[in-house]
Amino acid sequence: MTSPLLKVEGLTKHYAIANGVLKRERTKVRAVEDVSFSVEAAQTLCIVGESGCGKSTIARLLMRLVQPTSGRVLIDGTDIASLNKMELRTWRRRMQMVFQDPYSSLNPRLTAQQIVTEPVENFERLSQRECRLLAGDLLKQVGLSTDMMNRRPSEMSGGQRQRLGIARALALNPSLIIADEAVSALDVSVQAQVLNLLMDLQQQMGIAFVFISHDLSVVEHIGHRIAVMYLGRIVELASADTLFADPVHPYSEALIAAAPVPDPTRARLAVPLEGEVPSPINPPSGCAFHPRCPLAVERCRVEVPFLTPTPDGRFVACHVRAPARIPKESQRCD
Repeated sequence: MTSPLLKVEGLTKHYAIANGVLKRERTKVRAVEDVSFSVEAAQTLCIVGESGCGKSTIARLLMRLVQPTSGRVLIDGTDIASLNKMELRTWRRRMQMVFQDPYSSLNPRLTAQQIVTEPVENFERLSQRECRLLAGDLLKQVGLSTDMMNRRPSEMSGGQRQRLGIARALALNPSLIIADEAVSALDVSVQAQVLNLLMDLQQQMGIAFVFISHDLSVVEHIGHRIAVMYLGRIVELASADTLFADPVHPYSEALIAAAPVPDPTRARLAVPLEGEVPSPINPPSGCAFHPRCPLAVERCRVEVPFLTPTPDGRFVACHVRAPARIPKESQRCD
């Protein structure tokens, strides 16, 4: 069995909150807590959850834009979380990111040609002719005309800008692309075009995606596996077909029940979800979801549930619905 392209083990990120003249640490924001998953080449893992659950923090941790508090991020077996800046530079070519906002993630002073060739020029020198040829190929690859090479982002629509952002991510021929809410700022029709583009590129180039979104209809369309997050932890990890057909964790069930259904004749799950997401500064004891969970029992209030494998191949962190807990060393989601 081949090893996964990306493997995350026990990834944790805490942000210290300090006050007073001496700036002593008063408390912590527990943004991400003991997250583990893996992504195979040419597959898409989608991470979903409410705002503030830690999705974007995971994206920054995977790209090493922020340093993890603990845990490992392995690309082809190399832990990039432990590399210094010079060592990390060689791995930058393997992983790229598509950002949420196509308006602010592109330099307004640069032309489209300069935007897509800049990543390559950070690693090697290109002649003007090579820059034009590279830019033309990349723009064609994402469905843009070569006539746009001299345009600036302000002269493009939102969909064209996001395609330009994707072309920039493709410039270094990466193995892994992190897409953080990459279509949430676009119109619905443009969203579909961009999603289909990403799926076509994956099929042609074998790229793995970590796709972060709060839109379950988008996730259902593009994802092979889905990780559902709540307050910094993964509560359910399953294939897309399995999760949408039969969600196990009460939070996964509530998310799917809350999503709009385009077919008025299709029955919806009736799962009440009351209250607000707790603060990551002062999370509840035990299972973080227990104050809002209709199935919570006393054990949920005192003991943190760990991801546990189920007979159908998924992982669930729930005392009520998951099987009996197994030893922690076998709880990794490989």
